[in-house]
Amino acid sequence: MASQLTENHLLASDYVDDINRAANNEAGHQVIYELNVGSFTTEGTFAAAQQKLADLKTLGVDIVWLMPIYPRGGGINSPYAATDFQQTNPKYGTIADLRSLVDAAHALNMQVWLDWVPNHTATNATWVTTHPEYYAKSGGQMIHPNGYNDVWQLDYNNTALVNAMNDCLKFWIDQADIDGYRCDYISSSRIPASYWQTAIPLIKNYKSGKTITFLGEGDIAQDVTRLKTVGFDYDYAWAYQSSLANFGSTGVYSASLKANANTMLNASANISFSRMLYVTNHDQNFNENKKTLTQKYGNNRYPLTVLAYTLYGMPLIYNGQEVGGNQALDYFNDTKINWSSPDTKMLNTIRTLTALKHVVPALGDKVAVNWVTLSSGAANVLAFTRQQGDSEVLVVLNLATTATTATLTGLTAGSWSQWLTSETISQGTSRSQQQFSATQTLTLDAKGYRVFVRGSFPEEDIPTGIEDVSLQPSSFSPQPSTFFDLSGRPVSIPQRPGLYIRGGKKMVVSHTYF
Repeated sequence: MASQLTENHLLASDYVDDINRAANNEAGHQVIYELNVGSFTTEGTFAAAQQKLADLKTLGVDIVWLMPIYPRGGGINSPYAATDFQQTNPKYGTIADLRSLVDAAHALNMQVWLDWVPNHTATNATWVTTHPEYYAKSGGQMIHPNGYNDVWQLDYNNTALVNAMNDCLKFWIDQADIDGYRCDYISSSRIPASYWQTAIPLIKNYKSGKTITFLGEGDIAQDVTRLKTVGFDYDYAWAYQSSLANFGSTGVYSASLKANANTMLNASANISFSRMLYVTNHDQNFNENKKTLTQKYGNNRYPLTVLAYTLYGMPLIYNGQEVGGNQALDYFNDTKINWSSPDTKMLNTIRTLTALKHVVPALGDKVAVNWVTLSSGAANVLAFTRQQGDSEVLVVLNLATTATTATLTGLTAGSWSQWLTSETISQGTSRSQQQFSATQTLTLDAKGYRVFVRGSFPEEDIPTGIEDVSLQPSSFSPQPSTFFDLSGRPVSIPQRPGLYIRGGKKMVVSHTYF
């Protein structure tokens, strides 16, 4: 549960990981991770992904959204062309393996959502033969929806099809204890709003004591308004993400960025559901001309990531984004993520942002954004505050290609603590105390960013202290997860000499006896 930061709830240095490994975070303070099982590990299996769940927990992930886990068909191997909605892709493992992954996630206080494909099946799906009446037809022939030649359109005018789809949704709750569904292509005109009005409450109430959450792939607030009241818990802030398309490596767009943000915020003002914000996902990464984060946004990828975490709603991490997002991941063929050369600036930025999202009330869902007035010489700087009760954050982004000095006016005077700065975050997290006046001048590096939390906190430099430890069985028996690697990932007793983190301090293990 989110709580106001206090001196007893520290966040800097490697304590960021302690916050991110904490218990369940409430809705409005959650982070979702889109995971393609086939890409996430070398093995590409449920079992291998299960072994990396602790890494995601340390990163600060609350919800793991699994891209489609069904057997694939249709001829081009799309995960969105399922042949059987009650089976798993045999390359990934069995239903029992999936249940094991879900159980392990639950033990870490994380949820698992499945990717649900309600509009269509593969052209060679089991139902094509066993239940051809489930499919929409024109002139007696099945229909390819939206020009997708590997799939056939399902017919929601057929009650038997509706019941069969609902039974599949129940199946995964029964068999794998999943916690929610990301629903693909809900903007399809072939799926009536009345279906969702019935199906969503049916599934939410299916099992006593079990909470099921629904995320719709569509911009319900702006583009698919007929679905505003059907029961989705989240939609995509799709139009907002699309507005970022021109934020490439060289331009400076603070005015248009603010205008686009206001459009999204205004559309979100009177809706009953929350929204997912993102800078990339599988569509943007591969389908849009196979663009990596660098190719799509250049160095704007860093401040735009900060904005996605601090502006509104639930931020999304696409698998591999935390180590740079600089691969175009072909999810048709399950390109393996390269974890070997992480972008520490991106990794530490995301780790810190997730921790702030978890514990700062002002970063909760639907807390108002207050744009800060800037001096005339800072046209390429964007700044805003968000405040809930005594909790307040200040976010400052420099979209310019050069260092910029900006004077901010209308701030809450008093003690503020800087929890994130682009200038040093690649080296590690830190915290520094500052005394602000109502008018305050800041200098930011090119494409730089700062995040401040109002209040007084102990200062903490980037960890530099190194302690030499020789591990011997007779004198040392640490508990599990006592040690962390330099990415903040928990490890057991170090198996080889090297640099580790223990008790919030860096230490070199000179030799081991294990």
